Amino acid sequence: MTLTSELRRLTRHSVIYGIGGLVSRILAILLLPLYTHYLTRADYGAIETLIALTTVLVIVLRAGISSAFFRFYFDAETPEERVVVVRTSFWFTMTMATAGLIVGLVLAEPIANVLNGMTPGLVRAAFVGLWAQMNYEQLTSLFRVEERSVQFAAASLANVVVTIAATILLVVVWHQGALGVLVGNFTGTLAVYVVLLAYRRYQLGLQFDRALFREMNRFGMPLVPSGIALWVINFVDRLFLNTISGAAETGLYSIGVRISSVIIFLFTAFRTAWPAFAYSITDDREARQTYGFVLTYLVAICCWLSVALGLLAPWIVHVLTTPRFYAGAQVVSLLCFSATAYAAYTVMAIGIGRVRRTQFNWIITGAAAALNIGLNIVLIPPYGMNGAAIATLAAYTLMFLLMSWNAQHMYPVPYQWRRVVTLVGVAVALTLIGKLADVPLAVAALLSAAYPLVLLPLGFYLPAERRRLRRIVSRGAPAGV
Repeated sequence: MTLTSELRRLTRHSVIYGIGGLVSRILAILLLPLYTHYLTRADYGAIETLIALTTVLVIVLRAGISSAFFRFYFDAETPEERVVVVRTSFWFTMTMATAGLIVGLVLAEPIANVLNGMTPGLVRAAFVGLWAQMNYEQLTSLFRVEERSVQFAAASLANVVVTIAATILLVVVWHQGALGVLVGNFTGTLAVYVVLLAYRRYQLGLQFDRALFREMNRFGMPLVPSGIALWVINFVDRLFLNTISGAAETGLYSIGVRISSVIIFLFTAFRTAWPAFAYSITDDREARQTYGFVLTYLVAICCWLSVALGLLAPWIVHVLTTPRFYAGAQVVSLLCFSATAYAAYTVMAIGIGRVRRTQFNWIITGAAAALNIGLNIVLIPPYGMNGAAIATLAAYTLMFLLMSWNAQHMYPVPYQWRRVVTLVGVAVALTLIGKLADVPLAVAALLSAAYPLVLLPLGFYLPAERRRLRRIVSRGAPAGV
């Protein structure tokens, strides 16, 4: 296949995967007025803290098998071998998720006391959500390796519809507050999981290959400390904010996280398609060329969105929230650029997975997590949520740089570094201009729209890209122009 066809395949699957995620993100943002009306800032902070806790537990309980699943599925040479990979991964995930649920239910009260006085009911709901999410994601991973993006999107949409309906019922009608949000979130996941379980029953026989599991474990286990370090970077800022500045500051920060989640949505759609796509390219020369262009185009899209969201954040927050949450707009730019660095890191890391040399990933992510913790401790007391956002950006940037150095030694790829640096530099410059000048809405929108145009005189575009852009502009121009 040509480079263009490969990139179109990745784009097609990313777009389809993103449909469910897009609906979910849009509804989550549109539900902000509801949440901010029925929940206190402390409720919002409690929800974010429990999500952070269950996220790190999922990383530990999976033991890296979810990542190994993709690599070993494409290494299998026959359909029968692939079924064994599926069954071994499924039963391991089911066992570990159930063990985590039991522990969470039994220890709900002491966990609640440790988490700054939360109720045991909230903790139990969070652990039920953990069980549902682990098993749901294992089954939907089958659609990803099969590149059946339409089916994946259908499952995601069904999940979203049930989740939103249940959440509105629990929060608005029955006034269950934070508990209603948590229960509503796992209701849709459980409902779709049951349907998928019946749909996949022919693939989920009672089979567990211990030899295969040991090989998958050798690949995946080094990713566990790496995953924990990533969790630290992703969520420890909220834990520090909750402890140092209080749940109210955490709630404000969470609004900024919600707005910047547009980048996360894009990244999640890409990341859903990326492993299966990247590993399916068997020719190393073709893979290297493709990976180089993927990094450039992904950074271009993320940077443009970072400029737009960062500059327009004050007006977005004013539309979607109440006055007590307006300050959350302050951290949007920093968080958007953090997500961009994380997306770039994911592209770089695929080379490590391709050569099965994951044992040093934890050093890279561990160094970034250590930087994140140190900066949170230093910056949150004087700067609050802005300090937390700066710490997050610094950590992701370091992580990307270290992974670039490591991956290029193990699996060299001709990345287009000059173009990547140009993309980031222009995005940061436009954002700083808009923020420092405190521009009005119209100017902020113009600066956002100008991003791809500013790249033109800087020599960013390749000749083929310029020709393509001219064709697009000529098709879109009015007749007679």
